[in-house]
Amino acid sequence: MNHKNAVITGSTSGIGLAIAKELAAKNYNIVINGFGDKHEIIALCEDIEKTYSVKCIYINKDLTQTKEVEALIQESAEQLGGVDVLVNNAGIQYVAAIENFPPEKWDQIIALNLSAAFHAIRSCVPAMKAKQCGRIINIASAHGLVASPLKSAYVAAKHGIVGLTKSVALELANDGITCNAVCPGYVLTPLVEKQIPQIAKERNMTEQQVIEDVLLEAQARKQFVGADEVAATVAFLCSDMAKSITGIAMPIEGGWTAR
Repeated sequence: MNHKNAVITGSTSGIGLAIAKELAAKNYNIVINGFGDKHEIIALCEDIEKTYSVKCIYINKDLTQTKEVEALIQESAEQLGGVDVLVNNAGIQYVAAIENFPPEKWDQIIALNLSAAFHAIRSCVPAMKAKQCGRIINIASAHGLVASPLKSAYVAAKHGIVGLTKSVALELANDGITCNAVCPGYVLTPLVEKQIPQIAKERNMTEQQVIEDVLLEAQARKQFVGADEVAATVAFLCSDMAKSITGIAMPIEGGWTAR
């Protein structure tokens, strides 16, 4: 059976891991990338290989550094024989009022949430063009479409990801390569779980009030989005049935941006 190859950044937990497993189930070899205990991540790769009968390798790179992003794509291609799918999912968050927002946190968030995607795409495109085939999927956020207070860097980065997606889609429209963004609402991942006490402190609220009155307040459907829903959407955008879908920012956010 022929396998295609997918690189998913930020895939050791949360949405990225759900995407990795969904694509493995669709017969993709997988590159896992992200933070965590190395032994646990290697065990995770072994479990994916055993469960789905695909290759799964772990490449640990600091994606805030341009050269390491380039190395991630190069090593992935060398070890798997090419990159057919790139999913830019890695991201971090920091919550603070604009006047208190640490400049170093701004730089870090922009580097990982936006610039890393640019460098990964730039590194993948030549080989994809040569094959006249490829899928690039950027995990943005509902915050790529609308804003919230206390999240200046994150909102700026996610709006940037949506713009980057559209520009790349137009450039590559006749090269057999699609580029799309997926914009989830709140998924109860470790990233979101860390935000809850931060927001509670900033707004002098209980953590339950943050969940009900801040995180889910704008969503017509008052439930967290499932990581499996995001993963299934990514898998569809990777399929041949999505070959004419490019340049979109797909909301999966319970009606948040319909208001």
